[in-house]
Amino acid sequence: MQNTRLNNLFDNIARNLGQWFANPWRRMSLLLISFLFGFFLGTAVSTTAGQKAELDIVIAAILVVLTEVTSRIFYSQSFFARRALWVEVVNLLKVGFTYSLFIEAFKLGS
Repeated sequence: MQNTRLNNLFDNIARNLGQWFANPWRRMSLLLISFLFGFFLGTAVSTTAGQKAELDIVIAAILVVLTEVTSRIFYSQSFFARRALWVEVVNLLKVGFTYSLFIEAFKLGS
């Protein structure tokens, strides 16, 4: 890419955020927020899709594909060579989402 001011700005922002999240407490808080946001998304999607009852199968298929793609990215061999923060954030978002769907299923079963 060309060395433009906009490119330099984005590079500086990415580098500063990377250094800021290198702190273990900030990294852990970001991962916890990602998990809790995934939990919220799972609850919101299940209640919205369950209430409408129009596209349940399509939404379920899309969510399964998204979780499988996330798992494929996270558990690939190249991931363990370098631990990218965004991959960990997306994986914990998926874990929170899946956990929320299990909790919703238990609520419906009782």
